[in-house]
Amino acid sequence: MVNFRKYISSAAVLASGLFLAQSTVSTVLYSQNYDNQKSSLNLPSPVSSVAERAVLSAKELVDINVNTMMADPMLKNATWGFVVYDPKTKKVISSYNESTPLVPASTTKLLTTETAMNLLGENYRWMTQLEYSGTVDENGTLNGNLYIVGSGDPSLGTNKAGAWSYRDIISDFVGGLSREGIRKVNGDIIIQTALFKGNISMLPENVVWLENNNYYLPAGTTNGINPANEKLIVKKGGFSSEKKFFYVSPYAHQMVYAEKYDGEGVLTTKLPDAPAYLANSFRTTLVKSGIPVTGKVSPKMTDPSPENRKMVSAYKSPTLGDIIFYTNQHSDNSLAEALLKTVGFQRMGDQTSESGRMVVTEHLRNAGFDMNGLNYIDGSGLSRSNNVTPISQVKFLTSLMDEKYYKSYLTSLPVGGQSGTLKRMFIGEGNGQVFAKTGTLNKVKTLAGYLKTNSGKTLVFSLMVNNYAGSVDMVKKRMEKILEPALNL
Repeated sequence: MVNFRKYISSAAVLASGLFLAQSTVSTVLYSQNYDNQKSSLNLPSPVSSVAERAVLSAKELVDINVNTMMADPMLKNATWGFVVYDPKTKKVISSYNESTPLVPASTTKLLTTETAMNLLGENYRWMTQLEYSGTVDENGTLNGNLYIVGSGDPSLGTNKAGAWSYRDIISDFVGGLSREGIRKVNGDIIIQTALFKGNISMLPENVVWLENNNYYLPAGTTNGINPANEKLIVKKGGFSSEKKFFYVSPYAHQMVYAEKYDGEGVLTTKLPDAPAYLANSFRTTLVKSGIPVTGKVSPKMTDPSPENRKMVSAYKSPTLGDIIFYTNQHSDNSLAEALLKTVGFQRMGDQTSESGRMVVTEHLRNAGFDMNGLNYIDGSGLSRSNNVTPISQVKFLTSLMDEKYYKSYLTSLPVGGQSGTLKRMFIGEGNGQVFAKTGTLNKVKTLAGYLKTNSGKTLVFSLMVNNYAGSVDMVKKRMEKILEPALNL
């Protein structure tokens, strides 16, 4: 907690010396009069003049800006916390509510992506293989089945992070069959995705599945083989006239809600079942290419008596490092949830969100994460039931600086004024100096990461605001103001 008393005298001297009509401190001490002020009146503003900056130290400026936010009517009913931390001295430079559990929104991805990088390694890849059983006769007829064997590749066919498109993967598969001399398939195309066994699980509690105006529930299953007809059915809920509720059919029948919705009653979703889409598209392409397929596309989750099979082709996903870069830069919710399930499978043999949560929390505990106030519900931060404290975030980020993958992890974070979700923040001061993960839900705005000071030091910070009044842009401006003086620490 910041102690501001020692700054009063210096600010008062500053005020008289600069002919200020009103002391700087008077703008940062809260008054009940703010309750009655109209929004058109001037609100308290952080210390900003050149003269003030010359008299006060960078730390004093940070502290005064913190106090300004405490007095801001926009944050009167908000709960927020802030820490800026020196990783070399292991000391807090400035803080407010640093031990208060807050909704972190997408800064939750910091925990998910780091766990995946730590446990799997930067060069981990998912494999999607084409295999066949049976024999190929002299006419090029395969008397057997084709198998598409997946491993839970979250980027499959998406073009994300350099992933191949479905068309490219299918072209490679068709080329593989040509090399094997297969001109007809007298059998089925079987999707073998045992990793997804039992993978339709309950959604995280209190989740808002809203991503760039697209509503998306990644089912991760091959239950029901008609993704081309997958629709998002929109229904109003009875809980609030302000909200509309949604569910995805036929893959899952749970309700998913969003704060606003501007579309029609039915929308086509993002693909909920990549393996099924790949298999159906592959079959269609084979037939159009003059390679008949007599059978159908069907899933086979388990196979107690597997056929002998030969591998025809294997597609490798981008590296985990590439996937994590894309996830953090774009705050990609579906990739983050897939990473959660992948670490669950790798450690527990069960690719579900529940297993993933257990693996992540156990990893954090073993890594010395401050578990006080932590409530890790999902991999992406879409659940409002997630909680974390600012101090635990900064100590976690500090601990990563000693890891061999720190450089790659730092590079994955958006850069202020330059890339990802921070491209439109810190366009002036802080441009190229703030490396951080953003988080946004309705009335939740968060930011956590690293800050390169003008003197070359690296500081670690966390700033989370819950239940604010006004617009998200107003909060973003206040975040920039509170961090700007820290550049001179």
